[in-house]
Amino acid sequence: MSFQTIIFEGNLGRDPDMRYTPEGKAVTNFSVAVNDEYTSASGEKVKKTLWIKVAAWGKTGENCNQYLKKGSKVLVEGRLTGDPATGGPRIWTGQEGTARASF
Repeated sequence: MSFQTIIFEGNLGRDPDMRYTPEGKAVTNFSVAVNDEYTSASGEKVKKTLWIKVAAWGKTGENCNQYLKKGSKVLVEGRLTGDPATGGPRIWTGQEGTARASF
């Protein structure tokens, strides 16, 4: 299931990781840190970071792997993809045994 288009800006948290599918199509994975800063009701400055996993396919993936590196500032436009069965986030158990979820 695919939702509407999303656009966000942030910085790569690690170097991109490119691989090829058995059919020979390139896919590059990387994580983007999106930072938010605001002042709370009590006047305290609050900083938050949201990590977003990105998969870039084909020629776009090859370009990401070639030109991006840890710390690069990026503007990403794409689709948010949910679990095909539920439409919500994919849910799994992490290595430490805790429940994890992601789109």
